[in-house]
Amino acid sequence: SAVCLQIEAEVQRRKQLIHQSGERRAIISRCYKPKHPEVYTLQDSFLAPEFLEIVRFCTSPGADLQGLLRYLESFSDKRIYRLPVFTEEFCQAFVEELENFEQSDMPKGRPNTMNNYGVLLNELGMDEGFLTPLREQYLRPLTALLYPELGGACLDSHKAFVVKYALHEDLDLSCHYDNAEVTLNVSLGKEFTEGNLYFGDFNQEPSPVPQYIEVPHVAARGLLHRGGQMHGALPIASGERWNLIVWMRASAVRNRLCPMCNRKPELVEAEGFGDGFTEELPQTVNLCAV
Repeated sequence: SAVCLQIEAEVQRRKQLIHQSGERRAIISRCYKPKHPEVYTLQDSFLAPEFLEIVRFCTSPGADLQGLLRYLESFSDKRIYRLPVFTEEFCQAFVEELENFEQSDMPKGRPNTMNNYGVLLNELGMDEGFLTPLREQYLRPLTALLYPELGGACLDSHKAFVVKYALHEDLDLSCHYDNAEVTLNVSLGKEFTEGNLYFGDFNQEPSPVPQYIEVPHVAARGLLHRGGQMHGALPIASGERWNLIVWMRASAVRNRLCPMCNRKPELVEAEGFGDGFTEELPQTVNLCAV
């Protein structure tokens, strides 16, 4: 019974998170003064020329998976791909903006229970002008070819946040899988050593002898992988690293099966994207209550 009470308390806590986030977002919108207001609206100049070339290929007639793979760095057979995403100049300005926000007296929500340092980007007001266009116009053409069975062509919502790793703060991240169909993880800098990502089995079906691979971070480059891929981050040895994480979700997929509880979702009302679930009738509902 004690365990059941703990679970119920956690369910209630999670139901309150989205309302608390909305309250913080309203205060930040009203009171926070950005250092680099230009980074809140996505521009082609923020994106690496190689990334723009990849997007042009993916949106061209006859684009196919084999053609796309020629532009990407692949790792083993786990369908993990590395590619240039942003310019180094944008990464520097973005990190400066994040540091400015961290040093302010604004209320701050943290990304999740595993990351104690970082920023929820919807609370900072980056969804509409930056993240939604990034997902819809630039990333979805890639994911449509790379992950069609995961709804790559119909990723219709996201949760985006930045995590920070530094000595005497968060050093690493335990093995887990994401509440997402597809994840983008971009290293924004700064100077750091070690802290490679490691990847294991897919979802909740481990093999008898798990095979892990390590993938080093490269500044301004991103990793695309399936959200259900087990992964973690090894300890950073020196310096400081900021990473942009975008969990991309397809309601057409997760409406049938919640990726976290592995059941048909039982939904409750939420604001914004929630956890990426939708229901046409009788109302929009988008959090799994289990």
